[in-house]
Amino acid sequence: MRDRICIVGVAESDCGSVPDQSALQLHHQAAKAACEDAGLEKRAIDGLFSCGSDGMHPLQVAEYLGLRPTYIDGTQVGGSSWEFFVEHATAALQAGLCTVALLVYGSTARSDWQRRLRVAETPPARGPAQFEAPYGLTLVGKYALAARRHMHEYGTTHRQLAAVAVSANRWAQLNPRAFNYGKPLSIDEALKSRMIADPLHQSDCGLRTDGGGAVILATAERARDLRRKPIRVLGTGEAVSHVHLSQWHEMPSLVAAESGSRALEQAGLTVRDVDVLQIYDALTIMVLLTLEALGFCEPGESGPLAESGALAPGGRLPTNTDGGGLAANHPGMRGLFLLIEATRQLRGECGARQVPNARVALCNGTGGYLSSCGTVVLGE
Repeated sequence: MRDRICIVGVAESDCGSVPDQSALQLHHQAAKAACEDAGLEKRAIDGLFSCGSDGMHPLQVAEYLGLRPTYIDGTQVGGSSWEFFVEHATAALQAGLCTVALLVYGSTARSDWQRRLRVAETPPARGPAQFEAPYGLTLVGKYALAARRHMHEYGTTHRQLAAVAVSANRWAQLNPRAFNYGKPLSIDEALKSRMIADPLHQSDCGLRTDGGGAVILATAERARDLRRKPIRVLGTGEAVSHVHLSQWHEMPSLVAAESGSRALEQAGLTVRDVDVLQIYDALTIMVLLTLEALGFCEPGESGPLAESGALAPGGRLPTNTDGGGLAANHPGMRGLFLLIEATRQLRGECGARQVPNARVALCNGTGGYLSSCGTVVLGE
């Protein structure tokens, strides 16, 4: 794969609170901006990769954007879908099934929640769900179980979890587009925030925002004629483990260990070669689990690593440099934004938050309830 497929365009739509836009409008805004970023006309797009909660989502997006793709993919594995899509788009481009691939997403998660348009319905408790549903396990509660297990096994502390949130917040203070820009957070403030699901405080939980994003991929040959510096896809990997926590036999170990090893092996690199890291962080515990699974530290060492300041600006492992889902944006599924920020870092476009001499970036999306992981290694 090395040198053959490139990211040639990236963009975000309006993010944060966007009550006057629909999800499809945010898709359109992001896709149009990504085409402008790449220097491409819409008619050049013949591969479409998108997923959402609505029925026949890719078809709705194709119709709204006025596209007639020769290749379409709607794989839905949660927030990691976008890293999976990079692997799928790379394969489609290499096979000649499409020539320009658009990955696009948009969501009005915050506005819908504020308007109470989405009413939670309890799904039928079939299969493994019948052993979980009667206990009223919430979404945050599922991550709380993983966090408590990590604390039990390794002595991880509330302060170490808070350090992840503070690190993300420090990056957000360098990003004017971040939702929490101008709202600094200290360790003490994080520890005093209200408890949501023990041991996770409000500061451990990601944002709920509106927003959309788009990434365009093409072959290296096509990229030569386009506007922006192409960013090479060096390696990809994907892995799944469970949906229900009762079926997560390796808790709290993530299958990022599998997807990451595949991506790095394909790239011919190791974690020591990574200059900037983008990790899905809907909750702070996800960052700690991912650092260990990818091999950036040994099991149980991620808490001290975060507490040391290694993930923050000026640290030895710059992580979630836009502020992440904890402090920048989180419109339902955030995996696409990892790719956007990594691309901008490798292009050297990030201004005050730019990581010096960034040449290799690793993105790891996690979907479901710590259920699926997709890893992408990018290089300038």
